[in-house]
Amino acid sequence: MFNKVILIGNLTRDVELRYLPSGQALAKCGIATNRRYKDASGMQKDETMFIDFTVWGRSAEVANQYLRKGSRVLLEGRLTLEQWTDQNGQKRSRHSITVENLKMLDRKGEGPADGEGYGAAQGGGYAEPAPQAGYGQSQGAGYGQPQQGYGAPAQPQQPAQPKPAPELPEIDIDEEDIPF
Repeated sequence: MFNKVILIGNLTRDVELRYLPSGQALAKCGIATNRRYKDASGMQKDETMFIDFTVWGRSAEVANQYLRKGSRVLLEGRLTLEQWTDQNGQKRSRHSITVENLKMLDRKGEGPADGEGYGAAQGGGYAEPAPQAGYGQSQGAGYGQPQQGYGAPAQPQQPAQPKPAPELPEIDIDEEDIPF
């Protein structure tokens, strides 16, 4: 059997981070996705879906640190059925997404957080923050200094010095020597 879900949308609320007694991080949040279509009469319609999702481990901690309500994300995961009994003894259930890979799609300066930026990362199950001194640059971020090596301090970049013009030899040509 195959159970794979891929969604792109905006967070409907801030990430709620909790830790299990085992010490493992668990984050819960919701995403809103839109679909635009034409109905039978040719009118343009919008359909919005609200889906809850769960993120585990280090991905949960990173999501809590860098994502805010309105952040644009790509989620890859599997559909899960959650079942519980409410306060009145009624059995309840709902579908949610258990995230296996989370990618932040906002670029630096575009996110809803006050000026905090981050780029989309590839792999690893979570997106890495914008490069800092000694922190590796994520692929596809499109900004920052080249990677100096993980854990190595960033080297200050020296301003470019203009190169002196090369010395050209002086050529003595008589007009009679030119064939045309």
